[in-house]
Amino acid sequence: MSVAMVLAPCVPATYPLYFIQVSAGVFFVSTWVITLTNNPTSLGLFFFHPLLQSLAISVFTYGILTLQPTSQAKTKAAGLTRHQLAMAAFGVPAIALGALAIIWNKNLHESPHFTTWHGTLGITSIVWLVAQVAVGGGSVWFGGRLFGGGSKAKQFWKYHRLSGYVLFPLFLLTAHLGGAWSAWTTTHSSVVVRVLAYWISPIILLAAVLVRLRTSKMQFF
Repeated sequence: MSVAMVLAPCVPATYPLYFIQVSAGVFFVSTWVITLTNNPTSLGLFFFHPLLQSLAISVFTYGILTLQPTSQAKTKAAGLTRHQLAMAAFGVPAIALGALAIIWNKNLHESPHFTTWHGTLGITSIVWLVAQVAVGGGSVWFGGRLFGGGSKAKQFWKYHRLSGYVLFPLFLLTAHLGGAWSAWTTTHSSVVVRVLAYWISPIILLAAVLVRLRTSKMQFF
C-alpha cells in the first residue's frame, strides 16, 4: 500500500495545491517578516541566513511537487525541466549562500559551530544535498554519461528520488528547530506565528509531498 493511499482519505481533494500554497506562504512570509521587522541592520551576516534558507526550502517544495505525479513523456520532460531549473538556479544556490552566511558570521564573532541540533542537522543536510545533486545531475545530464548512460544511468534516478524524500523532511526539521526553538526567533516573534510557521506549515508541506508520492516509481527489487 502506498503512502498516498494511506493519507488520501484524510485530506481534501484540493490539498496538493491549496494547502501547499498556503503553508509555504505562511512559512516563507513569516520568516521574512520576522527578519525584516527586527532591526535587520544589526544582524550582520545572520540577516541573510533565515531569508535564504526559507527561500530555498520553498523552492525545494516546488521542485519536488512539479514532478508529482507525471505519467506522460511530455509531462515528465516538462516537469524535469522545471525541477532542475528550480533546484539548480534558485534552491541550491540560495541554501548554500544562506549556510555560508551563518558560518562566516560565526567565524567573525568567534562563536562555536554546530552546538545545537539545528546547526548539526543543517550542515548534515547541506553535505547530503551535494551528493543528492551529484547523483541526480549525473543520471540525466549529458545523457547520464557519468553513470554509463541509457538504462544504466536511469537506475540511479530512483536512488536520487528516494534520497530526496528523506532529505526534504530533514530540511523541514532543521527549519522547525531554528524557527520554533532558537533563542533569536523565540525572542523576536509571537508564539502564534511560530506555531503556524514552524510547526503546522512544515507538517502540512511534508504531508503534501508524501500524499503525492508514487512508490511504484522506485522499484528496487
